[in-house]
Amino acid sequence: MKIGIVSDSHGLVQEIKAIYQRHQHEVELWIHCGDSELFPDSLQPFVAVKGNCDLGPFPKEEKIETPLGVIFVTHGHHYQVKSTLMPLKYRSEEVGAKVVCFGHTHVAMTEKVDDVLFINPGSIKKPRIRVEKTYCILDWEEQKMSVRFFDLEGRELTDMFQQYPVHT
Repeated sequence: MKIGIVSDSHGLVQEIKAIYQRHQHEVELWIHCGDSELFPDSLQPFVAVKGNCDLGPFPKEEKIETPLGVIFVTHGHHYQVKSTLMPLKYRSEEVGAKVVCFGHTHVAMTEKVDDVLFINPGSIKKPRIRVEKTYCILDWEEQKMSVRFFDLEGRELTDMFQQYPVHT
C-alpha cells in the first residue's frame, strides 16, 4: 500500500494538485497533516486534520484502518512534537497505531520507536533544516516500510530514503 503524505502547505493549492496528479496512479491513500489553510473540499481526496493555522472544519486527528494496520494522523501541536515524540507515542499506543503521520515542525523526518513508525513529511511551503520543500510517500508492505521523500518538483531526495522492518 502506498500512502502520499503532505503537511504545512499554508494556502498552496496548485502545488497540492500537482503532487496528487504526479503520483495519483501509484498512491492509494492521501494524507494531509494539517496547516493547509484551506477548506476540506479543496483537499479532496486527502484525509486531512486541523493544524494550529487552520480555520476550516477539520478533525483534530484521524485514525485510519488499513489492511496492514492503523495509521494515526494529527498535526502535532497538541502533542508537543517540537520538543519530544513521547506524548504522540503514548497516543499511538492508545489508538493501536503502527504508523503516525504528523506535521507542525516543518522538519522532514522518520523515526521508528518500538514498533511505531513516525513520519513528518516536512513542509511544501516553509521547510526547516533542509532547504527543499518536501512531501513523502510511504510504501507499506507486510514485511517492510519504505519512506521516499520528494521535493516540490517531484525529484526524489535519495539521501532521505528510509526503510524499516515490520514486526508482526
